Amino acid sequence: MNRPAPVSARLPEFTWDSLDAAAALAAAHPEGLINLSMGTPVDPVPPVIRAALADASDAPGYPLTAGTPALRDAIAAWVSRACGAGVDGLGVLPTIGSKELVAWLPTLLGVGPDDVVVVPSIAYPTYADGALLAGATVARADSLTAVGPTSRVRLVWVNSPGNPTGRVLPPAHLRKVVDWARERGAVVASDECYLPLGWSAETVSVLSPEVCGGSYEGVLAVHSLSKRSNLAGYRAGFVAGDPALVAELLKVRKHAGMIVPAPVQAAMVAALADERHADEQRERYRARREALYAAFTAAGFTVEHSEAGLYLWMTRGEDCWATVDWLARRGILAAAGAFYGPGGGQHVRVALTESDENVAAVAGRLTA
Repeated sequence: MNRPAPVSARLPEFTWDSLDAAAALAAAHPEGLINLSMGTPVDPVPPVIRAALADASDAPGYPLTAGTPALRDAIAAWVSRACGAGVDGLGVLPTIGSKELVAWLPTLLGVGPDDVVVVPSIAYPTYADGALLAGATVARADSLTAVGPTSRVRLVWVNSPGNPTGRVLPPAHLRKVVDWARERGAVVASDECYLPLGWSAETVSVLSPEVCGGSYEGVLAVHSLSKRSNLAGYRAGFVAGDPALVAELLKVRKHAGMIVPAPVQAAMVAALADERHADEQRERYRARREALYAAFTAAGFTVEHSEAGLYLWMTRGEDCWATVDWLARRGILAAAGAFYGPGGGQHVRVALTESDENVAAVAGRLTA
């Protein structure tokens, strides 16, 4: 009997598995591993959020896929403050972190084998993975003129501030993307997980009136509390934008059981309502960024873009795996630029998510 090919056959090797050898080498360093690769938060979950989670832990019933009214209000209020969006006519929906939505958005929107999904040339791998899961064609392009006249584009991903590059797209560029997509009936999905982390550039949301023209038609913004509030372990994210698209996502997610747990929903309300902890975390990242930027540039690295976000995008003008190995021998683990597309073959990405003690030790490791 002929069995269909497994779904995993559509996908490349899982990105981080290819870093195992370098991770083992770095971990063998006599002074221990400094992990600047994945970007996993290491700072404590703020007490106000932990208290909200604990207070909501007696949750024997099924939670709402749409989120509690309190959570929907909290999301809308935060989007209004942080993205410059108006709450009237805005659809919002909690998600099980942002990666889940990124991976399944093409499928949830009905994108299929005859369709094209546009992703940035250097990008978070899950944009392409999600297109492949849906059986669609992936087109890598930073300029929509490079996509050509095809009418098959159903979804366009933008990411600003970008992962891995930290590049910030100006409002005029984002507006052109939105206009282009609307003319073709395509959806623009903007991954804005790093929006609060602008360093040397001002970030802008696709939901800002100067980008979307005051209409959310065909536009979705994806956000996460993983970095802002150290909630990567909670899997807490949300999507906001076109109310018709959000309603469609909700209908499908109800059938699929894609539900944020009730205690996590309560924790999200607390996180979104409190800016103090987010400001404190932002300052931690700012200090670590300054220390790492100085250490790597002094060691001969060139930092490109990186004007916002949680990473430094760097090169020594050599194959990225040679750089990964060079760093691993000094007990430092970085992400290979090749993870993010062919254009990253001579770069590495380092994250700001290490302890202050380990960040301070990087300069000495690089010059040893």
